[in-house]
Amino acid sequence: MPAGEEVTRLLIEWKQGNKAAVDLLVPLVYDEMRRLAQHYLRDERAAATLQPTVLVHEAYLRLVAQRLPDWESRSHFFGVAAHLMRQILVDHARRNRSAKRGSGAAKAPLEDALNFAPESSRDILSLDDALETLAKVDERKCRVIELRFFGGLSVEETAKALGISVATVGREQRLAEAWLHRELSRSATA
Repeated sequence: MPAGEEVTRLLIEWKQGNKAAVDLLVPLVYDEMRRLAQHYLRDERAAATLQPTVLVHEAYLRLVAQRLPDWESRSHFFGVAAHLMRQILVDHARRNRSAKRGSGAAKAPLEDALNFAPESSRDILSLDDALETLAKVDERKCRVIELRFFGGLSVEETAKALGISVATVGREQRLAEAWLHRELSRSATA
């Protein structure tokens, strides 16, 4: 059985309550999740010293903490993982900005491993704000960007995960990129 089908089978078993499926799933998805984390962190502006392993472990802990997840497929699982990684980065950036304003909160262990430069925190928060706004305007365009750029999914995988055509993914991606560029340009000049 191809690895992608095995992942889908194990996800379905997990969804049905088979806890042993989670243990079998780990070695199959770990490398792919690490690749996703590296994809997230590829751009120096995104995170100055964040380790992909820390991001993978935090996302994985959040994934397995779900009681009976509603996984539809391998693509859906990695889409959720990508979204969680983005949220982890955004949460950290917000905590980092709050700490710089003197919140006095004690740092969590994750804080020790995630060491953002202040300008990186602003970039991540600006991008997250723009994506949140895009989601309100057009949820599908936001999901395309999330799956393609943060999830590292191919055009074909994105089309399958969203139940749309490959041509629609391309069109939605171009429009979303233009919209995000405009939004981020506005926030940079504001």
